[in-house]
Amino acid sequence: MTWYGQIGWRMAAVAAFVGTAALAVALTRAPVHSDATLSSDVSGRVCATSGLEAWLGLGAADADWTGGARIHPANGTYYTLEFTNVSRRACRLYGYPEVSAYRDSPVTGGQIGSAAARDTTVRPKPVMLAPGATAHAVLRVTAGSQPASCALVTAGELRVTLPSQGRPAFVPAHIPVCSKKGHVSLSVQAVQARPGVPGHTMAP
Repeated sequence: MTWYGQIGWRMAAVAAFVGTAALAVALTRAPVHSDATLSSDVSGRVCATSGLEAWLGLGAADADWTGGARIHPANGTYYTLEFTNVSRRACRLYGYPEVSAYRDSPVTGGQIGSAAARDTTVRPKPVMLAPGATAHAVLRVTAGSQPASCALVTAGELRVTLPSQGRPAFVPAHIPVCSKKGHVSLSVQAVQARPGVPGHTMAP
């Protein structure tokens, strides 16, 4: 190998080493995915509606949402209301969201039936949401088991008001609910950590 060839080979080796080192630095500085976690802190910054993206998970009948007891399909269909922190700061969710069904919008449709009842099978616990993390609340729909006198109407969206918030979020939906006041078609559990998957039990 000539003297120029040796210089060229050494320069290529140095460049490869520098590139590998730069890649290693980039990987070590890559952001770590964060998730919603349970916390004992009830005094942290409350999640504002404007900093959350609310959306509805797919429904599943015969879901195991009650700590091991299987639910018969006739007893309802289960959905998950998902809440993703789209702000740049961590925040806290605690308690039960308020949920009501609407035809299309509060302007053109109006509320259908009664607001969701609280399902107390899950004990409320503070949930800390890092930026980009998601928490959920389980929504149960039992319209199919309502009396024959209760006309079913398909809700076009859900009005969701988070705990300690006055401003609601409207989530697109396609859910049949009882249109008669006093007959409750919906029930909602407290907010839980991590995204929810209909049909699967959430680990504590």
